[in-house]
Amino acid sequence: MNNIIDSTSKRKKEHLELSLTADVSFKTKTNGFDNYEFIHDATTEVELDKISFETKFFRKKINYPFIISCMTGGTEEAENINAQLAIVAEELKIPIGVGSQRQALENENFRNTYDIIRKNAKSVPILGNLGAAELVKLKSFKPIKMLVDLIEADAFIIHLNPLQELLQPEGTPNFSGLIKSLKRLVKELEIPVIVKEIGTGISGRASKELLETGVKGIDVAGAGGTSWAAIEMIRNKSMANDYFWDWGLPTTFCLKENLMLKKNYKFILIGSGGINSGVEAAKAFALGADYVASARTILKELNSTGTKGVTNLITSWFETIKKIMFLTGSKSLKELRKNKILRRELIY
Repeated sequence: MNNIIDSTSKRKKEHLELSLTADVSFKTKTNGFDNYEFIHDATTEVELDKISFETKFFRKKINYPFIISCMTGGTEEAENINAQLAIVAEELKIPIGVGSQRQALENENFRNTYDIIRKNAKSVPILGNLGAAELVKLKSFKPIKMLVDLIEADAFIIHLNPLQELLQPEGTPNFSGLIKSLKRLVKELEIPVIVKEIGTGISGRASKELLETGVKGIDVAGAGGTSWAAIEMIRNKSMANDYFWDWGLPTTFCLKENLMLKKNYKFILIGSGGINSGVEAAKAFALGADYVASARTILKELNSTGTKGVTNLITSWFETIKKIMFLTGSKSLKELRKNKILRRELIY
């Protein structure tokens, strides 16, 4: 058991280091946002100072529809990172996700790296997190309820990472029983369940299957941002599966497919996967996202400029979004989602 614990913590530390120091972006595939242009409105009457981003994330009010996405936990370095990110989330009144809480199931050594988030972010939505590969092993969901209580979670994320599990030497690429487990979890948990990928996207077909279980949110986490295949290849010094470095569905494709499901299912749609600027965030909203999320860009900014830098980065993104809303004649994000963007080939 101690070897398993040491392995989990060591692996998380390596993931963190590589995310900060290595080039783990997709090589040729993009998130797809470069294929889109906004439709300029020369007769705009939007008043900039009247634009508000205030909304709700399930039951809690937030100032921006932006999520500091799931990053880390379960290793010594994670406590300081999560503490600082939680301070930003509380200051901006935005949701924040925790990294996979698998390590907290294994022992109590690093549970402080998770619960520090609620200590520093007392009023905002916090999202718990566990991998699907771990979910399907559980005969009882008492462990997940413990993870919820640990951080006083407002929602719980089950992350899908089949590619990472496949390439990871310690991985467990067995998701048999996933849909059945999700159905049970949705019924037993008293908070909403969200399903997210970690960088290879969720297609419309897959989302339809997930939504049938009763989950309340889909985070597409498409390809074009961080390649977790790359992280595993670099970590294990093996390029035998180099083809998989760029595996996945671009974020824009996933957003468009998932948006079509809104006609028949009630759920929140989160756009993530290479959201690295205010322009990309605005395009995600225009393509149907209810919220946008970012992880590695936020982590790198925190490492470079601290909490003030992250706060300034996020607020600057929304200042850019305001300008785009003005120029497209969009008084609200709801209006921005109404035919304000086109594929480039339809313009030129």
